[in-house]
Formats: sequence, structure tokens, C-alpha cells
Amino acid sequence: MIYDITPPITPGLAVWPGDTPPSREVLLDLRRGDSVTLSTLRSTVHLGAHADAPSHYGVAGQTIDERALERYVGPARVVRVDARRGSRIGRDAVPEPGAERILLATGSFPDPTRFNTDFAALSVELVEWLHERGVKLVGIDTPSVDTFDSKELPAHNACLRHDLAILEGLVLEGVPEGPYELIALPLRLVGFDASPVRAILRTPGG
Repeated sequence: MIYDITPPITPGLAVWPGDTPPSREVLLDLRRGDSVTLSTLRSTVHLGAHADAPSHYGVAGQTIDERALERYVGPARVVRVDARRGSRIGRDAVPEPGAERILLATGSFPDPTRFNTDFAALSVELVEWLHERGVKLVGIDTPSVDTFDSKELPAHNACLRHDLAILEGLVLEGVPEGPYELIALPLRLVGFDASPVRAILRTPGG
């Protein structure tokens, strides 16, 4: 069984305030009598389900095309956490990960078309603890691993120190807790600070 954990990309998809929402310009259209349909996409690269590159939060960090693809494919675990709105998730809220990739379902950003600023985020303590347990990727169902009003980005910087890959903007509602195979490949956007992904979870043996 496959769970698609990517929000639909439409003009109504919420992006970070001030960022570029997705839009489509149709250059050629079969319905107008053209030989093909041809479109141009304009959008932030931090769109919907996306992979942050270290260059997004670290001056000397890798760009998204320099990241090892192995981080974004492989065994993962979905964990539901009891996260208070606007809070940072502590180490005690998360069980032993049991996989190199952990996806946290907080339920604090329930509608991808409506941007709420009080979503939950990661604590530095949690990032450190996950790193100690061999986690290489952390994903979350919110627009950021840091809180909306954070300027110093402590969770991002903790991920930078330990080279944890970051997935943000996942849709985990309706996905049962447990083990999966994650496939969430970023595009090979040379020099870019992030990439949208088509993130899916496949059940073991699925």
C-alpha cells in the first residue's frame, strides 16, 4: 500500500508569508488549437512537501543538488506526537525511532491551504537525541522545524551540526503510525536551497 504524503500543488496551496505561491502560465494549449500544451511554473522551491538544503540555513552548507539521495529513500517510521500549538517538541514526546528516518505527525498544521502560524516545531534537545540514535532524516507535517517567529533557527542549526536531512510540509493525517519505506527525492536543482518532493510512504512488502 502507498500513502501519498504530498499536498496537491495548486494556486491555493499556502506558502510561507512573503514567499512565492505556485502559479501556472499556459504558453500553448491543445484546446486552443496548438500542437501541444506547454506550461511554465513559477513558485518558491519551499513548496508543499519539500526538502531543505543546508545552504538554506548555513552559509557553507550543501545545496540541494549536492545532497546524497540515499537520505531520502529507505526505512522510516511515522510517529504521532502530542504537540501543543506553538510549542517545541521535547525529547520525551517521541519514542525510540527504530529507523534512520523519522516523520513526526503533530496535527498542528491541519490545512495546507490555510497558513496558521502556531504550528509545533522541534526542540534542539530532540534533534540532538535523534542524532545520537542514528537518525539521518527528520520530517514534519508543518512548514518548518522551527517555530514561526524564530529568527535564530535553533532546530535548523542543530540539524546542520549533525547533517540531518529535513523534510517539511508533509501531509501525515490518516497515515497510521509504524514502519514504512520513504521515497521523497528532491529535484537536482543546482545551487538551490530546497526542492519540492513527491513524498510517498510504502508499507513493508507493499
